[in-house]
Parts: sequence; C-alpha cells; structure tokens
Amino acid sequence: MAEGFDWHEARRDGLGYEFVAEVRAVFHKIEENPLHHAVVYRNVRRALVRRFPYKVFYYVERDKAEVIGVVHAKRHPRFWQQRV
Repeated sequence: MAEGFDWHEARRDGLGYEFVAEVRAVFHKIEENPLHHAVVYRNVRRALVRRFPYKVFYYVERDKAEVIGVVHAKRHPRFWQQRV
C-alpha cells in the first residue's frame, strides 16, 4: 500500500491520499461484511479498489478479517499467494 501511495503521489499531489482513502473504504466494507466477497484461492477473498487498479486480498478467521495485501491488478497471483 505504501508503494501505491508513493507512486500515485509522485504523479499528482494528493493522488496518493485519494488512493489511500479508496483502500480504506474497501477495508471498511470488509469490516462491515467480511463474507461479501468471493473466495478466489483457498480461503482467500478478493475485494476491488474503486478508481484504482488494485485488489485487497484477505481471509476471514473466526470473528476477524486479516488482510494479506493490497496488490496492483497487473501483479502475478503468485505474488500474494505465497503469503497464504
């Protein structure tokens, strides 16, 4: 997520903060309804970030959602799958 912030902020002042706000909005949606998003790999779920080509990968365990990573859509799936 920090890399995404830096990349966007270097393109335009304030864009990095907009990126972070959109990612946080996804975190909030996951917190409200963690089972909403489909399972894409083993027990890992994926939520898309609005306005930016990023995906949030997470899994639900008992009463909490654990984020694995915020990944650019063009990254190879093995990048985040090795974190599982």
